Amino acid sequence: MIAIIAEKPSLARNIVAGLGTLTKKNGYFENDKYIVTWAFGHLFSLCDVEDYSFPEADKPNNTDISEADEPSTERKKQKWTMDNLPCYPKKFRFRLKSDDDGVKKQFETIRKILNRDDVTEVVNAGDSDREGEIIIRLCVSNAFGGDEYKKPFYRLWLPDQTPETVKKAFSEMKHEKEYSLLADEGFARTYIDWLYGVNLTRYVTLKTGSLLRVGRVIVPIVKAIYDRDTEIENFVPEIYYSLTSKAETNGEVIELTSKYKFSKDEKAKAERCCERMNILPATVTEKKTKKEVLAPGKLYSLTKLQNFLGKKYKMPMEKSLAVTQKLYEEGYVSYPRTNSEYLATNEKDKIKKIISDVASLGYPVCFKDKKTIFDDSKIESHSALTPTYKIPKKNALSEDENLVYSAILRRFVAVFCSEDCLTEKTELTVSLGGKEDYSLKGTVIIQPGWTKYDGVDKKDKLLPNLNKGDRVNVNFKPEEKQTTPPKHYTIETLNNYLKNPFKSDKADQDNDEEDYKAIFKGLELGTEATRTGIIENAKKNGYISLKKDVYSIEKEGRYLIEQLEEMKISMDKYKTSELGQALKKVFHGEITVSDGVALAEKEISEVFDREKTESTGFFGQKIGVCPICGKDVVKGKYSFGCTGYKDGCAFRINKTILGTTLLLSDAVKLLTDGITDKMSFTSKKGKAFDAKLKLDKENKIVFDFS
Repeated sequence: MIAIIAEKPSLARNIVAGLGTLTKKNGYFENDKYIVTWAFGHLFSLCDVEDYSFPEADKPNNTDISEADEPSTERKKQKWTMDNLPCYPKKFRFRLKSDDDGVKKQFETIRKILNRDDVTEVVNAGDSDREGEIIIRLCVSNAFGGDEYKKPFYRLWLPDQTPETVKKAFSEMKHEKEYSLLADEGFARTYIDWLYGVNLTRYVTLKTGSLLRVGRVIVPIVKAIYDRDTEIENFVPEIYYSLTSKAETNGEVIELTSKYKFSKDEKAKAERCCERMNILPATVTEKKTKKEVLAPGKLYSLTKLQNFLGKKYKMPMEKSLAVTQKLYEEGYVSYPRTNSEYLATNEKDKIKKIISDVASLGYPVCFKDKKTIFDDSKIESHSALTPTYKIPKKNALSEDENLVYSAILRRFVAVFCSEDCLTEKTELTVSLGGKEDYSLKGTVIIQPGWTKYDGVDKKDKLLPNLNKGDRVNVNFKPEEKQTTPPKHYTIETLNNYLKNPFKSDKADQDNDEEDYKAIFKGLELGTEATRTGIIENAKKNGYISLKKDVYSIEKEGRYLIEQLEEMKISMDKYKTSELGQALKKVFHGEITVSDGVALAEKEISEVFDREKTESTGFFGQKIGVCPICGKDVVKGKYSFGCTGYKDGCAFRINKTILGTTLLLSDAVKLLTDGITDKMSFTSKKGKAFDAKLKLDKENKIVFDFS
């Protein structure tokens, strides 16, 4: 008997549909050859800090997987404390994710099936990614008491969930050891994210008195939005003058804009320049017209699909992913969490079959064997999103499902459309007395081709009917304009930033070589599989908000970033991508899981080591006695304040004064000695100065320049 463990019940049903007739039992399906059971996604999660014994947890890391552990109820009730931080488990331990009876019952079903004497082989049918890999491995390992290879163990890799693909995949299964590096990457990511999330969330929460969830990827995402919104808020527009001519020639307005610009104080100079320009002859010196074939967009990756749906329909990322996932589970589209816009060369026969089925719907499609479509070098694990040969029946899809499926189908039709989109491109060069040339470009679609099905972003621009040698009337005038602030992040622009945070805004957006190098190196922030969920968590925690398709920083997000900056905890794109690159090195076998974990531990240790010398104190910590009423002064959220505030005492020391953060030692010295050491400040006008802080005769905090 072959025991197959699917990641979810829906996948189990689709596997059964591909295998033939199996009888449904309590928690599994069975016939004389196969047993198909399932998990509910993650059945196991890493144990919490209190589930480890101390001080053993401080010993060097060992990343072996042990058997599942039941959490200690007594430890779980303990309050968070610095006594057990930082926590670096010698051995990372897992336990059942939930006390829910359904979870316990299903794992017990899996355990009993795998340990049956008649079960001779085990198949991992998790989703075809690193998460699916470790989800099932944990089930098998814990069912066998830690030995996942107790019985022959194989991997079922499904690019889609149609019965035809399931049958084919069973004939191509490889031993699980072939996927060991993928599993290592999955475990390394799990351990590293736990180390950051648990240690820094607790540390920052204890420091601030507010629950602030800190994570390896969520922080740089929130910081990107924080930085952009701060830049917009602090933006001061500048007036300038642009020299523009909008004169008529042969009844048509021809707009020419000079490359010269003048500041707001140079209007007279701009006017004199216009006068000189207006007496110069303007002549068409060159006219180029050529017909071109306009190529369609590439097939969708998840990011590009979410960008399209967010921009056109204002569909949030979590919804577009959920809908695409459902279409995948129903067998209508290929695996959704793909970062590629290309197909594998070994999929050509499968694509020919899909093209045939799509053609039967009346679309003019034909097979095309092009490098812009089939390119193995642009695929890490999964090919681009495509429809499958399984076409949904009329009215089978909900409104949202239809929007998503139609987008994927229309892009597929555009890529394989048998009718080219033909355009006529015209470029006119107008020379102003040989001093300055102006280029006018226009494109007209003369045969729509694939644009009838997928549309085109480029708008037609008709040019005036001019030929080489024709004179052009000009009337340049200074046109007052002002610089504009950067734009808020949208679903599309944030996604693009996270995919390649180091890509220059001026880079060629149509050249994807740089993007794929970033993906394969691990430079991206988050992955196609995790990014949507992390952004959703940032929204749920009140760090950011999404209105229509525009992201904005919220009060809690500002507080998070500013508190991390105060504590000098750097979790920007550089640190996150450094760890992302480490995960890719684990995947390629260049470093071990332990090496990746050690890198994270080193970064986290720097935070806790700094606490010993540059402490800003902990929330509620007593730092001294109030000079006004004699009661305790403690650290609060935004200041060190007197506990007698309820009785009317207003004494407090702000934690930040003119851009300078006060350390705990500064506040203590001010209370004990009445004066601090010399510190550096920045005035409201931006001028730097040095001074001490002292308490005057009325116990007010003032600057001392002596």
